[in-house]
Amino acid sequence: MKTSIATVSISGTLPEKLSAIAAAGFDGVEIFEADFLTFDKTPEDVAAMARDHGLDITLFQPFRDFEGLPEPLRQAAFSRAQHKFDLMERLSTDLVLICSSVSPHALGGIDRAAADLRALGDIAAGRGLRIGYEALAWGRHVRDHRDAWEIVRRAEHPNVGLILDSFHSLSRDIPSDSIRAIPGDKIFFVQLADAPAMDMDLLHWSRHYRNMPGQGDLPVVDFMAAVAATGYSGPYSLEIFNDQFRGRAPQAVARDGHRALMFLADQVARAEPGVTPAPSLPDRVAVKGVAFIEFACNDAEAETLGALLLSLGFRRAGRHITKAVTLYRQGTINIVINTERSGLAHSAYLAHGISAYAFGLMVEDAAATVARAKALGAELFSQPIGPDEIDVPAIRGMGGSVLYFLDTVSELAEVWEREFVPPDDTTPQADAGLAGIDHVAQTMNYEEMLTWILFYRSILATRKLPMVDIPDPAGLVRSQVIENEDRSLRLTLNGAENHRTLAGHFVAETFGSGIQHVAFTSRDIRRTVRTLAGNGIRLLTVSPNYYDDLQARFDLDDDFTAELKALNLLYDRDGSGEFLQAYSEPFGEGFFFEIVERRGDYAGYGAPNAPFRIAAMKRFLRDKAMPRT
Repeated sequence: MKTSIATVSISGTLPEKLSAIAAAGFDGVEIFEADFLTFDKTPEDVAAMARDHGLDITLFQPFRDFEGLPEPLRQAAFSRAQHKFDLMERLSTDLVLICSSVSPHALGGIDRAAADLRALGDIAAGRGLRIGYEALAWGRHVRDHRDAWEIVRRAEHPNVGLILDSFHSLSRDIPSDSIRAIPGDKIFFVQLADAPAMDMDLLHWSRHYRNMPGQGDLPVVDFMAAVAATGYSGPYSLEIFNDQFRGRAPQAVARDGHRALMFLADQVARAEPGVTPAPSLPDRVAVKGVAFIEFACNDAEAETLGALLLSLGFRRAGRHITKAVTLYRQGTINIVINTERSGLAHSAYLAHGISAYAFGLMVEDAAATVARAKALGAELFSQPIGPDEIDVPAIRGMGGSVLYFLDTVSELAEVWEREFVPPDDTTPQADAGLAGIDHVAQTMNYEEMLTWILFYRSILATRKLPMVDIPDPAGLVRSQVIENEDRSLRLTLNGAENHRTLAGHFVAETFGSGIQHVAFTSRDIRRTVRTLAGNGIRLLTVSPNYYDDLQARFDLDDDFTAELKALNLLYDRDGSGEFLQAYSEPFGEGFFFEIVERRGDYAGYGAPNAPFRIAAMKRFLRDKAMPRT
């Protein structure tokens, strides 16, 4: 499979774009006309730059408002086309994209459009060039790839073909199966883009909200599978218009794009084996849950965090055989505190302060997971290991974090027993009934969020849920859930749009994205909270006004409402079950623990309670910062 991307998809100057596209592993590049026109070198220079980067110029685009015009506009359009052909020859590319006309002067008519394309095809053929016709979703007369194909079919010219764009077809709900009847050799080029499901003007949606395949909600896999079934053998190219991407480093967006194409091709190859060449990727490995959370901190903060964990019912379960690392346990939860003064943990502490800089996942096969991650462009991570230590496979996660993988089919199953010995002090277990990790919440700037979604979805056997807007008094936070089939892995990604929100404050003060909270599950949260109160734990105080409204909304009885209020428990209910949650007071720059109890089949995260939790945390942080008098 040959991969390509349009220069309009990423930010930077044309040389910067070409460099980023080549470094990401693409085979070719579409030259968007505006990128060339703003560049101060010759077409020959651009062609040479592309060759030097190992890139083919797969397409020149766009050529607008060509077909179906009355005279003298028709002749003017042919003259403009000759100018484009001159430029294409100097760029050393043979294919131009002609998008369906939006001109108010266009007369319409399939035969008229076909005649114009046939005449232009004759001119192109005389110069060894090809023209590809694409239906714009907002075209004046042609806005459906089925009509565009009929025009190309009637043009009946070897140098005239069809260009398909997933956004233009899927945004109008045109069935992808209609592509399967088109001869593959008459499809000259394929452009791919995804987008979130939105109800808005098509042109505005297209120009501002396209994203990489796998990041949005459109059925791009079905679209590409239909194209592949035709026998199409040309490039699969990304054409992305996105305001977030325009503000990000071109290298990061190009890497996302290449990963997205590899993931998409992998899905298509599995859905319809044999229809198209695809990258040889290991399967997405099933995730069984979160194996551990690792904190980086100094000695004093380790004492404070350790004391908090003990009060939460954890016990000191081990100390590392060679490193300044302590293991705390409760139920199936493993918390690791790392106070090493060298290595990544120390670097993470210097950069971010006390932080949950790494976590581990239990997977079916750790080696296969890392192999897939590497094939998709993830950066492998390793550090020197000492005698009797196990080399735990890991990759660099998002925001500079580390993601480790454990399994039960290799020596990794023995990591805790081999690398940790009983601690010097035998602190009695004060179990509070915390059974496991319900979810891990990672906070990032909103513009990074699509990268994180693609990272997790492409490497791990996970799915994404619809995005939810979380209102903060200082602005919105976008929340996206990534989970596996049985929900033994739940990751909540929270994108901050400004630094005045609680999430934005965390990102700003810790100098980057990371884990902001970990949620533990309890089978009886009321017993857990009472135990914690006896251990001296103070939970976040919820406004009493919340409970008055809560009782009215859910018609709760007086005794149950009073108990929720006394224990500072938040409550939610849907048609599947109930959800109770409590929060620790935040520490550091906004990190906190959450305790949840799920009843029935409740699958959410208490989103209606988020404004009350955020307000309570902001009150706590404000009061903490106020000088004492």
